[in-house]
Amino acid sequence: MTAAKETETDKSIRDSQASLKNWGEPPDSLKADRIGRNIAADCGWGRLLFGQTFDDGEALAKALAEEAKSERDVAMYVREPHVVLSYAPQMLFLDPSHTFRLDLKRRRIQPANPQQFLIRKGVSGDEKAVNRLYLGRAMVPVRENYFSPEQIDPAVEVLIAEEVTGNRDVIGVVMSVDHEKAMQDPDNGSSLWALAVDPQATYPGIGEALVRTLAASRASAGRSFMDLSVMHDNHEAIALYRKIGFEQIPVYSIKRKNPINEKLYIGPAEDAKLNIYAQIIVDEARRRGIQVEVEDAEAGLFRLSHGGRAIACRESLSDLTSAVALSRCDDKRLTHRLLAQAGLKLPDQVTVTDDRLRADFCARHDRIVVKPARGEQGQGVAVDLRSEEDVKAAIRNAEAICDSVILEEYVEGQDLRVIVMNDQVVAAALRKPPTIKGDGEATVKELIEKLSRRRVAATDGESSIPMDDETFRCVQTAGHQMSDILPEGARITVRRTANLHTGGTIHDVTDTLHDDLRDAAIRAAQKLEIPVVGMDFVVQSPERADYVVIEANERPGLANHHPQPTAERFIDLLFPQTVELNRKKIRETE
Repeated sequence: MTAAKETETDKSIRDSQASLKNWGEPPDSLKADRIGRNIAADCGWGRLLFGQTFDDGEALAKALAEEAKSERDVAMYVREPHVVLSYAPQMLFLDPSHTFRLDLKRRRIQPANPQQFLIRKGVSGDEKAVNRLYLGRAMVPVRENYFSPEQIDPAVEVLIAEEVTGNRDVIGVVMSVDHEKAMQDPDNGSSLWALAVDPQATYPGIGEALVRTLAASRASAGRSFMDLSVMHDNHEAIALYRKIGFEQIPVYSIKRKNPINEKLYIGPAEDAKLNIYAQIIVDEARRRGIQVEVEDAEAGLFRLSHGGRAIACRESLSDLTSAVALSRCDDKRLTHRLLAQAGLKLPDQVTVTDDRLRADFCARHDRIVVKPARGEQGQGVAVDLRSEEDVKAAIRNAEAICDSVILEEYVEGQDLRVIVMNDQVVAAALRKPPTIKGDGEATVKELIEKLSRRRVAATDGESSIPMDDETFRCVQTAGHQMSDILPEGARITVRRTANLHTGGTIHDVTDTLHDDLRDAAIRAAQKLEIPVVGMDFVVQSPERADYVVIEANERPGLANHHPQPTAERFIDLLFPQTVELNRKKIRETE
């Protein structure tokens, strides 16, 4: 008789049973008398309430009711969660997360020693960079100046992952609470909280390095274990924690219901799965009480209705965009002519009609871009071509997307996307092409595949690096083959386009955008008479006035522009009657 295939539920039950067997009974910290009572550690984004220090369930429920509106509390090590919930069933919920423990006495964890970034302690002034990561992951930010010695809880330790080159950007953060310092814990424990990694980071292993370094730090301080809480369906994170040596234990958490964690207690949506560009809009609409009808999830089609007003959308393209405005953006040749009429700066451009015209254009320009006259998501686009043979090959590829193909002067610089809504700049971001860095062991092909997997994970499957002629050409132009082992520290840009769908990353620059660039984006949107548009520029720096306009996108992706409120501004445009309601909700949570 063949055994039935183990389901995820079966596995979860088996793991829980194994944990109970391993640990015998709940940890001593759930039973032992405490020296302190009603203990909570201030983590900057909220409090960690040690449930075992509260006299009874009613006292813990009352403590959770005191959660600050701008923060989010977690009650952990709750002796009798069902009893606590009974005191405030409409206000509290059982967090659908697993608890994992790393035995620091049994497992010796060595601190990480990454080459591409360093790990250091967080200090006053890091709050803004850390909050960029937290907001990008829909996590609650820490308070202003929380990392200063005057504000940070003595039981809290913060570790920062920081790039060692360039702008030394903060690309990861993790917190730890020392239970001994917080409550004189007889179990001598600690816990890990608020791990966040920049989804645009190109380096592997940032999260693992932070966890390992923090574990080594807690072990050197003499702590016996380190616990963490992770969502039950975050399989990638759970796999990482198990790899390091964490084991699941029967410990549970309780939280207060609030808008930011609403999806944890209302259950899964009944809709078919939408892509991230549609989902971000649908989530914001529902948050405001706007009715959502998903017409075709695969295409990102949905209809929003509120107060007698109904608007059909395909992601950020809505009924408010006229067919004429759509056509102005759809045909890149027409876009180019209209923006030239508006006095905007543009690269030289021609439509390929014969070999002679192609040859003349190649003679005028040493570096060329080939793109379909119609198309999206970077399909059929080849950048920085320097030989007629490469141009001919790129034209053939582009013709597979659209019969009409454009040749364009290549302008060196950074790729800037500016989102304009209702004649206002809502977000601006540099888009950087995918770049691999050698480790002296992996081949170029393996490094590309690893980076592509990280981009898929960071964008819910929307971004990946195609193994196509353009990728092969970029690798060969850099003097390598796919089978070459890339020397340690060597870098290769494996796509010249910075499109998100082909592995590019997005870095917010809204606050530093030069006024001339802001003005050019608004003038372009007004010339195209389009209410929502993504304008693509090539710039030397987002803080300088120099630019050329490359394209206009009638359906720009609103995801990945954190911390800018792109979805909120889109719903403001569609349903202005909900703007004040939205402001009221924001005030209630502040």
